[in-house]
Amino acid sequence: MFTAMARSQPLRVLTRLPFMHALVFLIMASTSLAWAQTDDLQEASKLLRAGQHAQALERVNKVLSAKPRDAQARFLKGLIFTEQGNTREAVDIFQKLTQDFPDLPEPYNNLAVIYAGQGQYEKARAALEQSIRTHPSYATVYENLGDVYAKLASQAYDKALQLDSSNSAAQNKLALVRDLIGGAPRGTVVAAAKPPAKPAATGC
Repeated sequence: MFTAMARSQPLRVLTRLPFMHALVFLIMASTSLAWAQTDDLQEASKLLRAGQHAQALERVNKVLSAKPRDAQARFLKGLIFTEQGNTREAVDIFQKLTQDFPDLPEPYNNLAVIYAGQGQYEKARAALEQSIRTHPSYATVYENLGDVYAKLASQAYDKALQLDSSNSAAQNKLALVRDLIGGAPRGTVVAAAKPPAKPAATGC
């Protein structure tokens, strides 16, 4: 079982999406995914920030061996896998979290980060929209969604120009969108937001 979410020692991952090659995560205060952490999870968070992924994973697995449904430990394991480039495993963890704890916005957001990194912008959009449905005041997700829409617009204007290269309106709009999103792919930027805390369901 795990306790209702508290703000004493929370785990927070707030990731902006656009066009990343590498993902950057930040552990910081104030989030809906903010249950009391064990000493092992606190240490795992520190190890993750320090880039010591194998050691962090060892600590998380220790927690999960005793509490296999622990949502925060599972979420942290998903982050470790993402940082290691094991996106298939990370997606599997985040997807299962959305099934077991559908009211948590963070797993949807982090699924969207991975999908966007793979160029799957429609799937990223759907994940972000579901995250917003769970927490309508999650400002970072709205920003992420705007970035995804900008990328989708860029792709649509590109397609329009492939069909009609003389379309000056599409050329101008494409230039505006590329200016907005920065053109070439760039690394992920960590941003902050403060969704309201909600009690989590208990589980074994």
